[in-house]
Amino acid sequence: MAVLYQARFCPHSRFIRLVLGEFGIEPDLVEELVWERRREFLLLNPAGTTPVYEEEQVGAVPGAEVIAEYLDETRGLALGEHRFLPDDPKGRVEVRRLMAWFNAKMFEEVTVHLLHEKITKRFMPQAQGGGAPDMAAIRAARNNIRYHLAYIGFLTAQRNWLAGNRLSYADLAAAAHLSVADYLGDVPWSEYEAAKTWYERVKSRPSFRTLLSDRVAGMEASSHYADLDF
Repeated sequence: MAVLYQARFCPHSRFIRLVLGEFGIEPDLVEELVWERRREFLLLNPAGTTPVYEEEQVGAVPGAEVIAEYLDETRGLALGEHRFLPDDPKGRVEVRRLMAWFNAKMFEEVTVHLLHEKITKRFMPQAQGGGAPDMAAIRAARNNIRYHLAYIGFLTAQRNWLAGNRLSYADLAAAAHLSVADYLGDVPWSEYEAAKTWYERVKSRPSFRTLLSDRVAGMEASSHYADLDF
């Protein structure tokens, strides 16, 4: 039995949900409110962050990149040429570089601000940082996302997918972060056609369906969020 401790709109959790979907793994999903710092969860991951993947063979596997590497090590060979982390060292470096770009750089510049200001603060107690959104942080994130959309366009002008000729962890990480911003209506798709075309391809994969069914209580998704062709 596999369990994924996650937050529905945490982009790192969404990345691992996409990865698990591509591997055909359907874990039990446990929604974790990280600000509660639940003791049982901290025993699994003392950092107190999502996601954490747990299965009998190894126990708790904390962190998106660690989980992705673990799944590649334990299941990747069976995918053959469809492996999400390539066999060759150069290809693996490029996928890891782009995973870090989206899971660290884009997260810090864009996703964490949109997520925290527009979703998380709605549900956190005021004593723990909840309350009204910081519009300056939201404006900065909306400006910063343009750089990442342009970079996606640059990459896809040279390659079939972000890291090369086949779908990889890089695509799933980027799409996970964009899916959060897209739910909130903060992606200027009309200005970045190449990024939009790439996202449509990822969004149409069966693994994406579970993400497209997610909703925030009291907050409607953007009108095109669940439309595969916008």
